[in-house]
This record gives sequence, structure tokens and C-alpha cells, in this order.
Amino acid sequence: MASSNYAVADQASESFPDYAPKLHDSYIEGYEPNSLGAPHSSLERSSTWIGMGLLLTSLAGIGIMIWIAATVMFGQGVGPSGYDTTLYFIIGVVIAVVLGAAGFGLIYHGRRYYREYRALTGRHN
Repeated sequence: MASSNYAVADQASESFPDYAPKLHDSYIEGYEPNSLGAPHSSLERSSTWIGMGLLLTSLAGIGIMIWIAATVMFGQGVGPSGYDTTLYFIIGVVIAVVLGAAGFGLIYHGRRYYREYRALTGRHN
């Protein structure tokens, strides 16, 4: 009677196990890698830089909100007095919130390898 267990072993990992050390295993005790070239560096990830750009762009929405708040408090000045301040304030809020959330999300995503490095090594530099 033949066996009904058809489990197949992973021959590649059993025949050729991965003994390659992790880079942080070769660090000298007390060394804190802060360089751009570290493999866990967040500065080499484009999502970190795009996220920071979106975060800085969200300041335009905050500027629109400040401009409209000043217009409401101090009047139109010498400019035209026919535009809808509520609509512009809502546009500023939407720009600030959407770009700010996207920026923070991309920065969080770009720092995932650093968080993994901290969890593996216990280092908090």
C-alpha cells in the first residue's frame, strides 16, 4: 500500500542552506551605523523623499487657510471682493489633509527597513 503523504521537501533550502551572515552581525560592538550607505537607511528610499515632498507641499494648503482666515478677520483689502472664502478655505483644508496624510504614509512606508532593523537588533540610535 502506497503512502498518501505527498509532502515534498524544499530541496533547495535543504541542500544549500543560507549561512550568509546579516550585515549587522559583523558590526563592532557599540557601533551605531548612521551613514547613508547602511542597508536599512531611510535616506535611500524614494518613498521617503516623495513623502517629504508631499508633506512640504501640504504647507500650501495651510497657507491658503491662513490667507482666508486673515481675509475674513481683516477684510479684503484693496483686492476684488467677490470670491467665496468658504470654498477657498475648504480647498485649503483638503489640500493640507490629503497631501499631509499621503506624505506621512509614504515616510512611514520608506522607514520600514529601519523599523525592521531596530526590531532585529534592539538598537535605538
